[in-house]
Amino acid sequence: MGTTASQLPKEMLSEYQELTFLTKQEILLAHKRFMELLAKEDRSSRSTRVPMDKILTMPELKSNPFRKRICNVFSTSELKDGSLTFEDFLDLLSAFSDSATLEIKSHYAFRIFDFDDDGTLDSGDLENLVNCLTGETDDTRLTPEEMRQLISNILEESDIDKDGTVNLSEFQHVISRSPDFVSSFKIVL
Repeated sequence: MGTTASQLPKEMLSEYQELTFLTKQEILLAHKRFMELLAKEDRSSRSTRVPMDKILTMPELKSNPFRKRICNVFSTSELKDGSLTFEDFLDLLSAFSDSATLEIKSHYAFRIFDFDDDGTLDSGDLENLVNCLTGETDDTRLTPEEMRQLISNILEESDIDKDGTVNLSEFQHVISRSPDFVSSFKIVL
């Protein structure tokens, strides 16, 4: 009684297993962690959302420079507030699991890096990406000239059709040549 297994019906567990790259144990652990993020009075409702600020307290996301983008990409909230339902949370963990395919991982990485959600990585997205990776302090921030040169180099290497942006297939082509991408694009509870 009161165990995670009793709170998550067997048929839901089986369905989640079929729809994700997660094992039964990973789903049960995810459910336990999700419930811990909810206020006690919200734990009985299935459609309850955990606010983004609570999700960001998780040690697995706390130091990720893309933590807010990750929440926004996986959130199905009509308010676009980055809050997650349990199913959103499972989708996030599934995409970042060791079992997810390169295609799935690269698709979500692209969406996370597409800061303006327009379906391409343009110079603004690339600048945001670099700033997230280098930090936005005066000590780590690139000069405007360094940033311009870096973005130019990225586009030269990645923009196959030379339209000034990187689309999903161009991004996936670049990622396919990066052997450490799959192993580094993960979150383990």
